[in-house]
Amino acid sequence: MFRETHPIIGTRDVERAIAFYTSQLGFTLAFKDNSEQPNYVGFRRDAVELHMQFQFEHEMGTIRLRLLVEDPDALFDEYRQRGVTCSPSGIRDTPWRTREFALYDLDRNALTFYRRLTNAAKARQT
Repeated sequence: MFRETHPIIGTRDVERAIAFYTSQLGFTLAFKDNSEQPNYVGFRRDAVELHMQFQFEHEMGTIRLRLLVEDPDALFDEYRQRGVTCSPSGIRDTPWRTREFALYDLDRNALTFYRRLTNAAKARQT
């Protein structure tokens, strides 16, 4: 019955977030509201769509999203070339059998990009 989910993450500055997600993270702006200063926007990259809304300081909280991607190594390299600061440990294989890296956006929303390890890669870990 469920088909999709569109997480809404908070931002203190919608225009700054648009610039970061489009120029740094490679998303496209899917939509924004029609107000003079947008309050609600959507980003798309491939099959993933994120929604973002302005929030006052007291509404902001820690958000953590995990995004399943085909090739986290290629994405990690792309983000490094764009000057995006990623997790200090870089990209790595985890004990929970994923290959992943993480970053914080400008509002401290945590984004982890991962893929599941194949059986061959799992066997190499043990």
